[in-house]
Amino acid sequence: MTLKEKLTILADSAKYDVSCSSSGSTRKNEGGIGNAAFSGICHSFATDGRCISLLKILMTNCCIFDCKYCINRKSNNVKRTIFTPEEICELTMNFYRRNYIEGLFLSSGIVKSPDYTMELLIKTIKMLRYKYHFHGYIHCKAIPGANEYLLKELGGLVDRLSANIELPTENGLKLLAPNKEENKVTKIMSYVKENQSKFYVPAGQSTQMIIGATKETDLDIMTKSEALYKSYALKRVFYSAYIPVNKDKLLPMLKTPPLVRENRLYQADWLLRFYGFKVKDLLDEDNPNFNILMDPKANWALRHLNEFPKEINTVSYYDLLKVPGIGIKTAKRIIACRKNFKITFNDLKKLGVVMKRAKYFITCNNKYFISSEYFKKSFIEANLILEDNPKVENNKEQLSLFS
Repeated sequence: MTLKEKLTILADSAKYDVSCSSSGSTRKNEGGIGNAAFSGICHSFATDGRCISLLKILMTNCCIFDCKYCINRKSNNVKRTIFTPEEICELTMNFYRRNYIEGLFLSSGIVKSPDYTMELLIKTIKMLRYKYHFHGYIHCKAIPGANEYLLKELGGLVDRLSANIELPTENGLKLLAPNKEENKVTKIMSYVKENQSKFYVPAGQSTQMIIGATKETDLDIMTKSEALYKSYALKRVFYSAYIPVNKDKLLPMLKTPPLVRENRLYQADWLLRFYGFKVKDLLDEDNPNFNILMDPKANWALRHLNEFPKEINTVSYYDLLKVPGIGIKTAKRIIACRKNFKITFNDLKKLGVVMKRAKYFITCNNKYFISSEYFKKSFIEANLILEDNPKVENNKEQLSLFS
């Protein structure tokens, strides 16, 4: 099999893993090739919003496991192949020299055993670092169940390491991936957390969950994420909408991946990591799933309308972050500017406020955007849904108030 044929197969097999992210590493270039500085990773995005930066490949799509949802499960009749370490190095260097990539994201099916697979990954990355002197960003998947000394060696070679939790609950894992055990994944996470330094996994660790393959609610998923962030100091939890590539009685009958749901989970994840929200603020037993028609922050604001409107010129930084349409950078700009002058509605757009959302939840100099008589949940909800989902049928006459 030619190298091009292998690349076609193993790049295609890797597309279901979405754990690509910015560098965040400070690995120095000591006379070789590549740069893993914070801005060293370029990005491109697929039409469904997935980050597809880096050369993202599997070492092999051969696998001893039979996970129901995986295209590479051992029971599937697919064409199998494996890269040699030398082939991966050549591909990486050739793509880098052509300016196609800034780094490598290497994963693998489990061939023979977890230890054997980890040894192949280590051999490849050692060759890339020491023979080819590549100092660029490398993200690698650790293999759950492999010996700890292999995990130690791999972490010293890469910038980011990840171990996929796969499914939000232990029951879901037993149902669809009976060969996998969550405790083997969390064991990796614990080790990385305890040993992380500028010499060991400097860009931190991440994980991934498949969304929609099992019946967990958004509350289950976000509760799991919140616990992972707290327990293991993860940089990211990635959410991968379940793609129906296999037929199995245990898998849901979906025609298309739940991409909108995936997007809502990412939005909520952002609120947890940067905006001071807790899962209990966003979801509860009575509302266990996010509103598909509205982003989680706007949905939260509507459910807590008694806390609004917020006066732009007086509320705290943390209150500003609760306003839909105001982000971290924008909130900081508002705080800085209002020390010098009273901010008006005309100023807000220049400062980066997304007015189509924020206008319903704020006042400027104690004045509402149109009239306080329109500060009603039904009115705000209808217009937010219509603005974000223009195909949704609604009473369009209300929008004329803002034209």
